[in-house]
Amino acid sequence: MSNQPSLTEPFRIGDVQLGNRVVLAPLAGIGNWFVRLQARRHGAGLAVSEMVSSFGLHHRNERTLREMLRLHPDEHPVSIQLFGQDPEVMASAAGTVAEAGADIIDINMGCPVKKVRRTGAGASLLGDHELALEIARGAVEGGRGVPVTVKVRSGLKTGGREGFDLALRLVDEAGVAAIGFHPRSAQTGHKGPPDYELARELAGSLGAPMIISGGLADADAARRAYELSGADAVMIARGSLGNPWIFEELTGTRSEPPTEEEAVAELLWVMDRAAEHLGPDRGARYVRKFYPWYLERLGAPREIAQRLQATDGIDEAKAVVAGLAPATLPS
Repeated sequence: MSNQPSLTEPFRIGDVQLGNRVVLAPLAGIGNWFVRLQARRHGAGLAVSEMVSSFGLHHRNERTLREMLRLHPDEHPVSIQLFGQDPEVMASAAGTVAEAGADIIDINMGCPVKKVRRTGAGASLLGDHELALEIARGAVEGGRGVPVTVKVRSGLKTGGREGFDLALRLVDEAGVAAIGFHPRSAQTGHKGPPDYELARELAGSLGAPMIISGGLADADAARRAYELSGADAVMIARGSLGNPWIFEELTGTRSEPPTEEEAVAELLWVMDRAAEHLGPDRGARYVRKFYPWYLERLGAPREIAQRLQATDGIDEAKAVVAGLAPATLPS
């Protein structure tokens, strides 16, 4: 019988206490403050930001600072994920993130996207362990005591263990406080079965918490990955898209799917926050990526999706959404 703690039990990353073992993964282009806040509202013990350019912060890019370092007081504890390939720049960016109030700093060393890897960042660092260690040390030093975590993949190609080996060194030699482990190779991307046996080997060897990610499309898959990998926590990515209730399922506060009214109300909340974050015009365009996730859950006909994508502003779009479940309309 496994002695693995329940997902509802607290744990620590460095000196940061988390209320449970369920984490929102970094979602590129999505994980801004209100998506993180949404995950926290529904029970996630920690939420990690979308990837933020260390160079953007180092060079004080106004839009990066204004939009990607925006934190909501109710989303703590929160982790900000950085990417980059220069140790000095990473140290500078980590200092900026710490000053902004992040509780944890995460470094992406697993992104398989070509435009990220071409810069020498993301999964490319799996092939240059010395540079990866220098980058991690830079973040630890620049972060002024804020715990640093790193997200890696198992290796560069199928069967590779570069990420596994790097994870051990990051903890032992660079002072990294936890590892997020996606047990698929960068070559594989999001396809194929995750190697939970390799993840279990890492969890048993690592001198820090290991958070499992990859392939966690629903609560059952997350529970299975947690058990098979022997991890300390689970990191939910695509399984949370249009489904923040997955955090309630995993923390034991929900056993039934959301009602139609709940789903519509949640989408309206997202739309309001998008307008708050980006203004009504940019917010209306930005939130279009969210519609398919919620409309699929609602079983809405295709013409509703077409109407939403054709709307000119956030108020027009909200009227279409609210009409899907009239009970959500204000009295």
